[in-house]
Amino acid sequence: MFTGIIEEVALLQEIKKEQGNLHLTVKARFTPELKIDQSVAHNGVCLTVVALDDETFTVTAIQETLEKTNLEQLNVGDEINLERGLQLPARLDGHIVQGHVDGVGICTEIIPQDGSTIFTFSYNYKNIPHVTIEKGSITINGVSLTVINSKNNSFSVAIIPYTLAHTTFKNLKQGDTVNLEFDVIGKYVQRLAQF
Repeated sequence: MFTGIIEEVALLQEIKKEQGNLHLTVKARFTPELKIDQSVAHNGVCLTVVALDDETFTVTAIQETLEKTNLEQLNVGDEINLERGLQLPARLDGHIVQGHVDGVGICTEIIPQDGSTIFTFSYNYKNIPHVTIEKGSITINGVSLTVINSKNNSFSVAIIPYTLAHTTFKNLKQGDTVNLEFDVIGKYVQRLAQF
């Protein structure tokens, strides 16, 4: 369980392909505090720590994860958003995030505003049959955000300067793919409405 509040933007040090799996080695400040079997969200994807070194840790993404995320598009030297699991009792500053990505979206527009930046994303409803609602929650690359301009296959978010500077949003360009996790409560409500 996560909150969508990014703890660190870290560098991807190594990528190894092994059969259908992808091993990602990351250099993070909090590595000495990690242990094997711990969950860490990488751009919103919950992955298990399988190896530790002094400054780096390694996680493994299986084929199912790779098919639903943008992890295969990462390159050595890329920055990624990291968050360790929620520690109880703690404040839930973002929203309830599982780290189970529903699919990828595409950044279609970036508009600087007076004091913020509006990012617009589209997604294929047939592949990701979930909806957003105005002022509802969405997780983009692990970042908990509030939806604006909610439409059938697209939505926008307004990013404050702090979030822009302290997440990988500062590197995002039009046409880039992002990991999307829709609000878990909304997904249950939507599923119940289908019965």
